[in-house]
Amino acid sequence: MITEHASVVLTENIPASGLEAGDVGVVVHVHREGKAFEVEFMSLDGGTLTIETLEARQVREARSRDVPHVRELLAA
Repeated sequence: MITEHASVVLTENIPASGLEAGDVGVVVHVHREGKAFEVEFMSLDGGTLTIETLEARQVREARSRDVPHVRELLAA
């Protein structure tokens, strides 16, 4: 179960925000008992890139064997 402050991985691209599947975010709010989430995506220096409201199917909980990957955000 995904909870507030959990790290999550995006499962699909969000072109309007420049986000790609595999990007990592942090849940800042859980809606409707886990049917949707407010997820903050940040740069490595801690700056907020965007906060998105995402359906449960659009994210998965980060796993212990996941490896973060760095890429530059391209403006949409």
